[in-house]
Amino acid sequence: MERLTLSVTIDRPIGYDHHGTIYPINYGYVAGVIGGDGEAQDVYVLTEDDKPLESFTGELIAVVHRGDDVETKWVVTDFDVSYTADEIMATVRFMEQYFKSTIEMVD
Repeated sequence: MERLTLSVTIDRPIGYDHHGTIYPINYGYVAGVIGGDGEAQDVYVLTEDDKPLESFTGELIAVVHRGDDVETKWVVTDFDVSYTADEIMATVRFMEQYFKSTIEMVD
């Protein structure tokens, strides 16, 4: 997979409470791209800013593969910002701790 510019609709902004799980980052989806669950492709949005967002345009830098689930999660961030796989996993662990997840970095 290559680095793509993506527009993300945020449906779970920073601070969102989903059954007791508080989202520490913005989370949303890419409209028109279908994920493994038959719904829009889910996206973790990593930014330097800690404000809740409604939308975000950025660069695809990684894919979170779930070995025990049909879904993958894309990781999108600001242009020209880099994260390591370990930094990404630490940031998305709030949700990925429930799955056997691995990070694939995008070239």
